This record gives sequence, C-alpha cells and structure tokens, in this order.
Amino acid sequence: MDDLKINDLTVREHLLRLAAEGNRKFTESLHPGVEHILGIRVPDLRNLARQIAKNDWELFLERADNDYLEERMLQGLVLGYIKPDDDIEAYLHRVTKFVWVIESWSECDVFQFAGGKAYFRKHQERIWEYLKEWLKSSREFEVRFGVVRMMEYYVDGDHLDEMFACFEQIRQEGYYVKMGVAWALSVCFVKFPERTMEYLKHSSLDSDTYNKTLRKIIESNRVPADTKDLIRKMKRVG
Repeated sequence: MDDLKINDLTVREHLLRLAAEGNRKFTESLHPGVEHILGIRVPDLRNLARQIAKNDWELFLERADNDYLEERMLQGLVLGYIKPDDDIEAYLHRVTKFVWVIESWSECDVFQFAGGKAYFRKHQERIWEYLKEWLKSSREFEVRFGVVRMMEYYVDGDHLDEMFACFEQIRQEGYYVKMGVAWALSVCFVKFPERTMEYLKHSSLDSDTYNKTLRKIIESNRVPADTKDLIRKMKRVG
C-alpha cells in the first residue's frame, strides 16, 4: 500500500519542507528531554492536517510514523479535523491509539475532539467516562490528556464536583500531570470561584499540585487582586 500523498508529496516530505521554515532550537527549548524535533510551526501543522483530513485520512492514520514530535502531533490534529461517523466507539478507538504514542505536553494539548458541538453534545457523557479512565493511567501524558480534555470540555456546573473528585484520585506524580491539574483547577476557579475555593479549602491534593494551583490562579488576569491576596495566604508550607 502506498503512503498518502498530498500534492504529489508524502506527509514526511511535507514535514521536512515545513521544517526548513520552522524554528527547531526554539521548539527544543520548550520540550526538554524530547528527541527528534523538527521545529515546525503549529499553524503550518494545522494547515497540513486540514489537507490530510480532506483526503484519505484513514490511510494516513493507519501508516503514520511516530519518529518525530511533529508526526505524532499531526495525528492528533487530523483526528480533530475529520468528520467522524456516528460510531463513537470507533472514533474513540482512533483517539486511544493516538494517546498511546504521546510523548510531550504539546502533542497532548493540541488535540481537539472532531465533529463539532452537535457531535460532542450527542456523545458528551460517553466521552466523559472515556476521559475518566485516562486519569487512572500510570503514564504521565495519558493522565494529562484526560485532565486537559476535562478542562477544555467539562468545566460546567454538572461535572465540576466529580472533576474535583477525579483529580483527588490521580496517583501519577509526573510534572506535566501536576501542572495540568493546576491549570484545570485555575480555569475552574475563574468560572466557578466560590465552589472551587470551597474545594481548595478542604482539598487533599498533594502540596506540590495544590501550590501550583494557587500560583496558576494568581497568574490569571481574570481573578481580582483582592482574591489573589486571599489565595496567597492559602499556600501550604513545608
């Protein structure tokens, strides 16, 4: 079977061309410890992903390489641009195969669910249960995937308390998990300050994640100065 070609070039050939216009050193600085980085700009990757989604994206996903960070990122982007059929399990199976190859925060964070708002609403509770399973993983970026997707899609009145409970049960201690939880809770605080404040007052989060959460809240431009003063006093010491 031949590899997918876009305008007579394979996907790998497109990536190598885009790399020449990118910034490898800058991208490497954002991904300490991650090998094989081309340094392609994200808008260029998005444009390529859109082209793939309009062609034989199934062939691309079947034969996609995982050697470069950008090749893995491209798979996540394509999964967000395709038009999935109504079989949510088939779509989530494709998403799972992508999550298994994630090796960095950027590959995780760039992903979005396909199908638009109507598709998401139809499958909202199935996707919620799907994300909860990732939080039980022992792998850092699998857990971060679940956390960041919850933040993006489920910070609402109906899921907030269960989200807090899910975060409490996370046992993966990687840096990018802790930062993901802190980021998510800071968004919860902006949208539901009273409920999130009450949760933080009684939270059993580890002190590192808890203090990172307070820092993210303080860094937010959407939190009033007097509230930030209160948050500073909540820091755990020792």
